[in-house]
Amino acid sequence: MSRPPLEVADLIRSAGATFIERNRQWIRWQHVKVLLAIARCRTAALGGHVDQCTSCGHRATISYNSCRNRHCPKCQTAARDRWIAARQKELLPTRYVHVVFTLPASLAPLTLQNKKFIYGLLLRASAETLLEVACDPRHLGAEIGFFSVLHTWNQKLGLHPHVHCVIPAGGLSLDHTHWIKSRSRFFLSIRVLRRVFRGKFVVGLKQAFQSGRLSFPGKLAALAQPKTFAAWLRSLFRKDWVVYAKPPSVAPNMCSSIWPLHPSRGRLQPSSGLVYGREGHLPLAGLRS
Repeated sequence: MSRPPLEVADLIRSAGATFIERNRQWIRWQHVKVLLAIARCRTAALGGHVDQCTSCGHRATISYNSCRNRHCPKCQTAARDRWIAARQKELLPTRYVHVVFTLPASLAPLTLQNKKFIYGLLLRASAETLLEVACDPRHLGAEIGFFSVLHTWNQKLGLHPHVHCVIPAGGLSLDHTHWIKSRSRFFLSIRVLRRVFRGKFVVGLKQAFQSGRLSFPGKLAALAQPKTFAAWLRSLFRKDWVVYAKPPSVAPNMCSSIWPLHPSRGRLQPSSGLVYGREGHLPLAGLRS
């Protein structure tokens, strides 16, 4: 494979300082630390080393040291491979579905000032939505398990918080006696997932406001007023939120395409991976479908 003409580090060296100055209202020292690490990765700034064969004594040319930062795209190849291998071991002999929950763009200003809370609420609301809708006998009537990966930026480094969920296309019956398969063409109703997800997220925002967990600096100051915040919350119900789901696919195909969900694919914001489902090991081999 030929080396790409530009890397993330080249972009940071060229425009990193300008990016930091333009975003002083939300950027923190942790972000600057990541940018600096990526810019210095495998350069003379971090020093170097010489590799020598223990058998023949041959020495390679000097190799510059890596930054070993978990957000650096150059340093995460081995970690990504280990992550994929671990996920593959967890696969069940069934079809899988990929579901994505995305926050509307109107939430971006509030998200930048309350990242820890908003991202946590996004993971929690999306997980509760899947578990609740799947348990409903009108939809699947089963307990499901899945893992979720948070992505906070898009490929153009624009703020785009969304959660990827990889889910077996089925689940345990509510009495835990057999496996229930989903429909062949779709997993759960997208229309229902959108509404439940939106409702849970907005309720979470309302409770956070009432308990004083949200901050409203700068241009967000007007939202600190209860009536203004309540009106803003109502505006979130005037549009459908984006929930995307692929049709169920067989496990091998899902496995080969799972790597783009790895939390460390060059995102400059911390990403998280969480697993949801029933605790402990289940005797799946003895279940009847």
